[in-house]
Amino acid sequence: MRDRETQERYGPDVSRRSFLKGSGVAVAATAIATAAEEALAQDKKAASAASSSKAQDVELTINGEVHKLKLEPRVTLLDAIRNDCHLTGCKEVCTTKNCGACTVMIDGKAVYACTRLAIAEQGKKITTVEALSAGGKVDPVIPCFIKHDATQCGYCTPGFVVATRAFLNEHPKATLEEIQKGLGGNLCRCGTYDGVAKCALELAKGGA
Repeated sequence: MRDRETQERYGPDVSRRSFLKGSGVAVAATAIATAAEEALAQDKKAASAASSSKAQDVELTINGEVHKLKLEPRVTLLDAIRNDCHLTGCKEVCTTKNCGACTVMIDGKAVYACTRLAIAEQGKKITTVEALSAGGKVDPVIPCFIKHDATQCGYCTPGFVVATRAFLNEHPKATLEEIQKGLGGNLCRCGTYDGVAKCALELAKGGA
């Protein structure tokens, strides 16, 4: 049965059901549009903060040491580590965020330092390749790389060493196939993949 007010307002061919159905679609569309606008506004706000030129106080915990820095929000973790903390083990090689030469560990996970903003990594445990040969202790990955001639020109080596350590920490008994897949995020222009894989496999078999 049609509502008299609905008929008078929208015409005799509009039923209450069709009216409510149409209203529901309109409300849903409005909600989606509003959510999209809010998300866009948040993205713009974040982008604006990241592009700000005003330096801020930033504290980074790198290799167990707290570094108090003044950094612009747009500064990457890689640039902060190299230029402000003077730890130059991780390298900037590809500038396209895909080679892995800048690999560090953040809370134990291997990540590209060039893809992270320094300001966003406060309160986290950051580990660079320097920590793997500190205090008179050398991580087994380093001499094993040398043993299997996995170094060559050396640009990618620090990233590979850190990535290998992070991977073996999570997969101490990894197979060759798992190693090849697990270290697939790092590139070597000299082609030392075989030596890297042999190194990781030897350490995995030895539980190092």
